[in-house]
Amino acid sequence: MSTSTTTRRRVVITGVGAFSPLGNDWTTVRSQLLSGRNVIRRMHEWEIYEGLSTQLACNVAPFELPAHYNRKTMRSMGRVAVMATRATEIALASAGLLGAPFVKSGQMGISYGSSAGTPSAIGDFGRMIAEKNTEGINANTYIKMMSHTAAVNIGVFFGATGRMITTSSACTSGSQGLGYAYETIQSGKQLAMLAGGAEELDAIQAAVFDTLFATSTKNDTPELTPRPFDAARDGLVLGEGACTFVLEELGHAQARGAQILGEIIGFATNSDGTHVTHPNSATMAQAMRMALDDAGLAPGDIGYVNAHGTATEQGDIAESHATHAVFGSSVPVSTLKSYMGHTLGACGALEAWMTLEMMREGWFAQNANLTEPDPRCGALDYIMGQARQLDTDIVMSNNFAFGGVNTSLIFKRWREQ
Repeated sequence: MSTSTTTRRRVVITGVGAFSPLGNDWTTVRSQLLSGRNVIRRMHEWEIYEGLSTQLACNVAPFELPAHYNRKTMRSMGRVAVMATRATEIALASAGLLGAPFVKSGQMGISYGSSAGTPSAIGDFGRMIAEKNTEGINANTYIKMMSHTAAVNIGVFFGATGRMITTSSACTSGSQGLGYAYETIQSGKQLAMLAGGAEELDAIQAAVFDTLFATSTKNDTPELTPRPFDAARDGLVLGEGACTFVLEELGHAQARGAQILGEIIGFATNSDGTHVTHPNSATMAQAMRMALDDAGLAPGDIGYVNAHGTATEQGDIAESHATHAVFGSSVPVSTLKSYMGHTLGACGALEAWMTLEMMREGWFAQNANLTEPDPRCGALDYIMGQARQLDTDIVMSNNFAFGGVNTSLIFKRWREQ
C-alpha cells in the first residue's frame, strides 16, 4: 500500500451535471442503459460531404437553456462551451454551491478539457486562408475556436478565480480534467475544483477518423454499431456531450453538510512514447498499475472496469490485452461507447459519471452489440446479454487517446463514516 495515502487530502464528489446522447439526467440514462440498445442514428445531414464514408453519430439529448443564457452572456461561446457551462451550472446547483461566494473566492479552480473548440469557428479561419479575406471573423471567433474555450467560458460565466488547468488531449481530455483536479485538491492547492470535459459533434471529426479507416460504415443499420470487442465490429461512431464534476476536499464538504456522491481514490496518466495512433498495450497496463498504486490497492480490489472500448481493431485488442495483463480474466468489463458512441473530449467525464452511478446502485450495463468477442482480444469477463447485478465499492474507468495518452481513474462508493 502506498504510504502517501495516510497523509494526503481526500477528494470527494459533491455534484455532477451532464449532457449526453443517452439523456441529461441519471433517470433517463439509466433507462437507456438497461434497455441494452444504443442511440446511434444515421446523419442524413452529412450526405452532402463527398468522400465521407461514415454517416453515423449521435447528438446529445435535447435541452433548453434558461433565460440568462442570452446574446450577451453567450457571445464568446460555441456549442461546446454552452454545453460545458450549463453542465457546470447544474453541477454547482446539485452541490449546493450555485451562487455561493466560495465559487469566486479563489479556493475553487477549474480543470476542464475538449479536443478542440467549435468546428465552425475553426472553419471561419480556414475560409480566411482559402479566400484571402477576413469576412465572418470577429472578436469572439478565436475564443470559440480555441481548445480551452470550455474552461475559459466556465471561469468567466461563474467568476471563478482559482487555478485553471486546461486539458486538450483528445479522448483523455475529460479524464485528465478529473485526474488533475483530484491531484490539485489532494496536494492542498485548492479546496474544490470544477472538473470534466466536453465536445460538440461535427462532420470534421468524423472525417479525421474516416481518413484512418477507423469509422463504422454500417450506415443502414445504426442500431447494430459500434460493436466494441466484437468480432464483427467495423469501427467507431462519434457522439457529443459535456460533463462537469464538483470535487471537494473531504473536510470542506463535510463542514458545509454537502451530499457526497463518491470519492476519487486513484489516478494515473502516462504516454506511450511510441506512435501517434497505434496504441501500446504495455503502457496502457502501466497506467492502470500506477492508478492502483496511487490508490494503495491490489488488482483484486477492483470490482468493475469501465473500458475505453472504441470498437477499433487496434484499440480494442491493445486495451483488452492491457486489462488482462493487470487483472486476468476475472474482472467484469463493459464500455459505454457501445450505447452513445465516442464523445471524444467528454467521454472520460461522462463515462466516469455513469460508472459512478451504476456502482451506487449495484449494477453495470452490458456491452451493447457484443455477441461474439473477437478471439484476438484479451480473455476478459465481458458483460454480455444483460446488465449485471454487482455489489462493489471500488471501480476503475480507463481512457486512451491519440498521441499515446493513457488515463486510469479509480472511484470508491461513499458510505457514511
